[in-house]
Amino acid sequence: MHFNTFILFTATAVMAAVNEPCIGSGGRAGVCLTTSACSSSGGVSISGACPSDPSNVKCCTKASCANGSAGNCRWASDCGGGTKAGLCPGPAQMKCCSSAVTGFGGYKAPAFPGVGACKAVAVSGAKQVVKAFPGRVRQIYCTRDCACPGTSDHCCGKAIDFMCSDGGGVPTLSGRQIAEWVMNNRAALKLKYVIWGQRIWNPSSDGVKPWTSWRAMEDRGDITQNHWDHVHVSFK
Repeated sequence: MHFNTFILFTATAVMAAVNEPCIGSGGRAGVCLTTSACSSSGGVSISGACPSDPSNVKCCTKASCANGSAGNCRWASDCGGGTKAGLCPGPAQMKCCSSAVTGFGGYKAPAFPGVGACKAVAVSGAKQVVKAFPGRVRQIYCTRDCACPGTSDHCCGKAIDFMCSDGGGVPTLSGRQIAEWVMNNRAALKLKYVIWGQRIWNPSSDGVKPWTSWRAMEDRGDITQNHWDHVHVSFK
Protein backbone atom coordinates (compact mmCIF):
# COMPACT_ATOMS: atom_id res chain seq x y z
CA MET A 1 0.00 0.00 0.00
CA HIS A 2 1.10 3.60 -0.58
CA PHE A 3 0.43 7.02 0.86
CA ASN A 4 0.96 10.64 -0.06
CA THR A 5 -1.61 13.35 -0.73
CA PHE A 6 -4.50 13.95 1.68
CA ILE A 7 -8.01 13.98 0.23
CA LEU A 8 -11.45 14.33 1.82
CA PHE A 9 -14.46 12.63 0.23
CA THR A 10 -17.90 14.12 -0.08
CA ALA A 11 -20.84 11.78 0.37
CA THR A 12 -22.44 11.90 -3.05
CA ALA A 13 -23.88 9.24 -5.31
CA VAL A 14 -21.49 7.02 -7.24
CA MET A 15 -22.25 4.43 -9.87
CA ALA A 16 -20.60 1.09 -9.19
CA ALA A 17 -21.03 -2.63 -9.78
CA VAL A 18 -21.25 -5.25 -7.03
CA ASN A 19 -17.95 -5.56 -5.12
CA GLU A 20 -16.69 -2.32 -6.66
CA PRO A 21 -16.02 1.04 -4.94
CA CYS A 22 -18.54 3.62 -3.80
CA ILE A 23 -18.61 6.57 -1.42
CA GLY A 24 -20.71 5.69 1.57
CA SER A 25 -21.88 6.89 4.96
CA GLY A 26 -19.99 9.94 6.19
CA GLY A 27 -18.04 10.14 2.91
CA ARG A 28 -16.18 6.94 3.79
CA ALA A 29 -14.74 4.54 1.25
CA GLY A 30 -17.31 1.84 0.63
CA VAL A 31 -18.16 -1.20 -1.45
CA CYS A 32 -21.38 -2.07 -3.27
CA LEU A 33 -22.87 -5.14 -1.56
CA THR A 34 -26.21 -6.73 -0.82
CA THR A 35 -27.66 -5.31 2.35
CA SER A 36 -27.60 -8.76 3.96
CA ALA A 37 -23.87 -9.23 3.24
CA CYS A 38 -23.15 -5.76 4.56
CA SER A 39 -25.11 -6.30 7.76
CA SER A 40 -23.51 -9.68 8.45
CA SER A 41 -20.08 -8.03 8.20
CA GLY A 42 -20.99 -5.28 10.65
CA GLY A 43 -21.33 -2.61 8.01
CA VAL A 44 -23.83 0.17 7.37
CA SER A 45 -25.66 0.55 4.04
CA ILE A 46 -26.84 3.76 2.38
CA SER A 47 -29.11 4.10 -0.63
CA GLY A 48 -28.38 5.97 -3.85
CA ALA A 49 -24.64 5.29 -4.06
CA CYS A 50 -24.86 2.17 -6.24
CA PRO A 51 -27.66 3.17 -8.65
CA SER A 52 -26.78 0.71 -11.41
CA ASP A 53 -27.42 -2.28 -9.16
CA PRO A 54 -30.56 -4.03 -7.83
CA SER A 55 -32.46 -2.34 -5.00
CA ASN A 56 -30.95 -4.69 -2.40
CA VAL A 57 -27.40 -3.67 -3.40
CA LYS A 58 -26.21 -0.56 -1.55
CA CYS A 59 -23.00 1.17 -0.58
CA CYS A 60 -21.62 -0.53 2.51
CA THR A 61 -19.13 1.06 4.90
CA LYS A 62 -17.64 0.08 8.22
CA ALA A 63 -16.37 2.99 10.27
CA SER A 64 -14.27 1.05 12.75
CA CYS A 65 -12.47 -2.27 12.87
CA ALA A 66 -9.87 -3.95 15.08
CA ASN A 67 -6.56 -2.63 13.76
CA GLY A 68 -5.40 -0.11 16.36
CA SER A 69 -7.37 2.81 17.77
CA ALA A 70 -7.91 4.32 14.30
CA GLY A 71 -8.88 1.10 12.53
CA ASN A 72 -11.26 1.69 9.62
CA CYS A 73 -12.30 -0.17 6.48
CA ARG A 74 -11.07 1.08 3.13
CA TRP A 75 -9.51 -0.11 -0.12
CA ALA A 76 -6.00 -1.32 0.72
CA SER A 77 -4.48 0.72 -2.12
CA ASP A 78 -5.61 3.90 -0.32
CA CYS A 79 -4.36 3.04 3.17
CA GLY A 80 -1.35 4.91 4.52
CA GLY A 81 -0.89 2.49 7.44
CA GLY A 82 -0.89 -1.25 8.01
CA THR A 83 -3.83 -3.41 6.96
CA LYS A 84 -5.56 -6.52 8.25
CA ALA A 85 -7.71 -8.82 6.15
CA GLY A 86 -10.97 -10.48 7.13
CA LEU A 87 -12.34 -7.60 9.18
CA CYS A 88 -14.27 -5.63 6.54
CA PRO A 89 -17.24 -6.09 4.23
CA GLY A 90 -16.66 -6.90 0.58
CA PRO A 91 -13.80 -8.48 -1.36
CA ALA A 92 -10.30 -9.18 -0.04
CA GLN A 93 -8.98 -5.79 -1.18
CA MET A 94 -11.27 -4.01 1.29
CA LYS A 95 -9.19 -4.20 4.47
CA CYS A 96 -8.94 -2.75 7.95
CA CYS A 97 -6.53 0.19 7.80
CA SER A 98 -4.63 1.30 10.91
CA SER A 99 -4.53 4.98 9.85
CA ALA A 100 -7.34 7.52 10.12
CA VAL A 101 -5.72 9.77 7.50
CA THR A 102 -7.04 9.51 3.95
CA GLY A 103 -4.21 9.43 1.45
CA PHE A 104 -3.34 8.31 -2.04
CA GLY A 105 -0.21 7.58 -4.01
CA GLY A 106 3.36 7.62 -2.83
CA TYR A 107 4.61 6.12 -6.11
CA LYS A 108 7.88 6.82 -7.86
CA ALA A 109 7.65 9.02 -10.95
CA PRO A 110 6.41 6.91 -13.88
CA ALA A 111 8.31 6.58 -17.16
CA PHE A 112 6.90 8.60 -20.04
CA PRO A 113 6.56 7.14 -23.55
CA GLY A 114 8.60 8.73 -26.29
CA VAL A 115 6.92 10.71 -29.03
CA GLY A 116 6.32 8.51 -32.04
CA ALA A 117 3.65 5.87 -31.95
CA CYS A 118 2.47 7.75 -28.86
CA LYS A 119 1.58 11.18 -30.22
CA ALA A 120 3.01 14.43 -28.88
CA VAL A 121 -0.35 15.62 -27.56
CA ALA A 122 -0.66 12.49 -25.41
CA VAL A 123 2.90 12.65 -24.09
CA SER A 124 2.44 16.34 -23.26
CA GLY A 125 -0.84 15.60 -21.50
CA ALA A 126 0.73 12.79 -19.50
CA LYS A 127 3.50 15.08 -18.28
CA GLN A 128 1.02 17.79 -17.25
CA VAL A 129 -1.08 15.37 -15.20
CA VAL A 130 1.92 13.81 -13.45
CA LYS A 131 3.28 17.26 -12.64
CA ALA A 132 -0.05 18.26 -11.11
CA PHE A 133 -0.25 15.05 -9.05
CA PRO A 134 3.27 14.03 -8.00
CA GLY A 135 3.39 10.54 -6.54
CA ARG A 136 -0.15 9.71 -7.60
CA VAL A 137 0.43 7.94 -10.93
CA ARG A 138 2.18 4.58 -10.72
CA GLN A 139 2.40 3.77 -14.43
CA ILE A 140 1.46 5.19 -17.82
CA TYR A 141 0.16 3.34 -20.88
CA CYS A 142 -0.30 4.93 -24.29
CA THR A 143 -0.41 2.62 -27.33
CA ARG A 144 -2.01 -0.73 -27.99
CA ASP A 145 -1.21 -3.30 -30.65
CA CYS A 146 -4.10 -2.39 -32.94
CA ALA A 147 -4.44 -0.59 -36.26
CA CYS A 148 -5.46 3.07 -36.26
CA PRO A 149 -8.26 4.18 -36.05
CA GLY A 150 -9.39 0.90 -34.46
CA THR A 151 -11.86 0.88 -31.59
CA SER A 152 -9.79 2.96 -29.18
CA ASP A 153 -7.73 6.15 -29.25
CA HIS A 154 -4.89 3.98 -27.88
CA CYS A 155 -4.64 2.47 -31.37
CA CYS A 156 -3.63 5.88 -32.71
CA GLY A 157 -1.41 6.83 -29.79
CA LYS A 158 -3.77 9.59 -28.66
CA ALA A 159 -4.84 8.23 -25.27
CA ILE A 160 -3.19 7.73 -21.89
CA ASP A 161 -4.15 5.38 -19.07
CA PHE A 162 -2.99 6.82 -15.75
CA MET A 163 -2.66 3.83 -13.40
CA CYS A 164 -3.28 5.22 -9.92
CA SER A 165 -3.65 2.17 -7.67
CA ASP A 166 -1.19 -0.40 -6.34
CA GLY A 167 -1.65 -2.64 -9.39
CA GLY A 168 -3.83 -3.51 -12.36
CA GLY A 169 -7.23 -4.71 -11.20
CA VAL A 170 -6.69 -3.17 -7.75
CA PRO A 171 -9.45 -0.69 -6.87
CA THR A 172 -8.84 2.83 -5.56
CA LEU A 173 -10.77 6.06 -5.09
CA SER A 174 -7.70 8.09 -6.10
CA GLY A 175 -8.72 8.85 -9.67
CA ARG A 176 -11.63 11.18 -9.00
CA GLN A 177 -9.46 14.23 -8.28
CA ILE A 178 -7.27 13.52 -11.31
CA ALA A 179 -10.29 13.09 -13.59
CA GLU A 180 -11.89 16.34 -12.43
CA TRP A 181 -8.59 18.19 -12.85
CA VAL A 182 -8.40 16.91 -16.43
CA MET A 183 -11.93 18.23 -17.05
CA ASN A 184 -11.05 21.64 -15.59
CA ASN A 185 -7.87 21.84 -17.71
CA ARG A 186 -9.46 20.53 -20.89
CA ALA A 187 -8.27 23.36 -23.16
CA ALA A 188 -4.60 23.13 -22.17
CA LEU A 189 -4.69 19.35 -22.50
CA LYS A 190 -6.60 19.36 -25.83
CA LEU A 191 -9.01 16.93 -24.20
CA LYS A 192 -11.29 14.70 -26.24
CA TYR A 193 -12.84 12.85 -23.26
CA VAL A 194 -11.98 11.41 -19.85
CA ILE A 195 -13.23 8.25 -18.09
CA TRP A 196 -13.02 7.38 -14.40
CA GLY A 197 -15.03 5.10 -12.13
CA GLN A 198 -17.58 4.00 -14.72
CA ARG A 199 -18.37 7.59 -15.72
CA ILE A 200 -17.37 9.64 -18.78
CA TRP A 201 -17.03 13.36 -19.50
CA ASN A 202 -16.77 14.91 -22.97
CA PRO A 203 -16.17 18.66 -23.43
CA SER A 204 -18.18 18.70 -26.66
CA SER A 205 -21.37 17.48 -25.00
CA ASP A 206 -21.07 17.88 -21.21
CA GLY A 207 -21.05 20.88 -18.91
CA VAL A 208 -18.45 21.27 -16.19
CA LYS A 209 -19.71 19.40 -13.13
CA PRO A 210 -18.49 17.10 -10.33
CA TRP A 211 -17.58 13.55 -11.32
CA THR A 212 -20.65 12.28 -9.46
CA SER A 213 -22.82 13.99 -12.11
CA TRP A 214 -20.92 12.73 -15.15
CA ARG A 215 -22.67 10.42 -17.59
CA ALA A 216 -22.83 6.83 -16.39
CA MET A 217 -21.31 3.98 -18.37
CA GLU A 218 -22.38 0.34 -18.54
CA ASP A 219 -20.90 -2.28 -16.22
CA ARG A 220 -18.08 -3.85 -18.24
CA GLY A 221 -17.47 -6.62 -15.77
CA ASP A 222 -14.28 -5.88 -13.84
CA ILE A 223 -12.25 -3.24 -11.99
CA THR A 224 -10.02 -2.31 -14.93
CA GLN A 225 -12.72 -2.16 -17.61
CA ASN A 226 -14.88 -0.11 -15.27
CA HIS A 227 -11.92 2.24 -14.73
CA TRP A 228 -11.53 1.88 -10.97
CA ASP A 229 -7.74 1.41 -11.16
CA HIS A 230 -6.90 4.05 -13.78
CA VAL A 231 -8.04 7.28 -15.40
CA HIS A 232 -8.38 7.12 -19.19
CA VAL A 233 -7.75 10.36 -21.05
CA SER A 234 -8.20 10.71 -24.83
CA PHE A 235 -6.70 13.69 -26.64
CA LYS A 236 -7.63 15.48 -29.86
